Amino acid sequence: QVQLVESGGGLVQPGGSLRLSCAASGIMFRIYAMGWYRQAPGKQRELVAVITSGESTKYADSVKGRFTISRDNAKNTVYLQMNSLKPEDTAVYYCNRDPVWEDYWGQGTQVTVSS
Repeated sequence: QVQLVESGGGLVQPGGSLRLSCAASGIMFRIYAMGWYRQAPGKQRELVAVITSGESTKYADSVKGRFTISRDNAKNTVYLQMNSLKPEDTAVYYCNRDPVWEDYWGQGTQVTVSS
């Protein structure tokens, strides 16, 4: 049974930072590219960042230079370090494989950027 559990969200002021974590179980984590996705109210879910099994990374243009994705295969965990946060980063953040497993979305973690 695949399980993806996101954590680390919260309320932060513009310019602040947060570090999200996603613990995966039920999969051979190290062989998969993993991604962080987000969905803002009234918008479609979008891909934010991806890290391959070889630790190559790519980012959405909107977060380049501000967000960093990383992984710890020993802990079956993928991280998203978010710096210089903006109000438009407000969303529920999810992790999943890239490409996604549609049946295995976690509950997500809410990130709210507001003064």
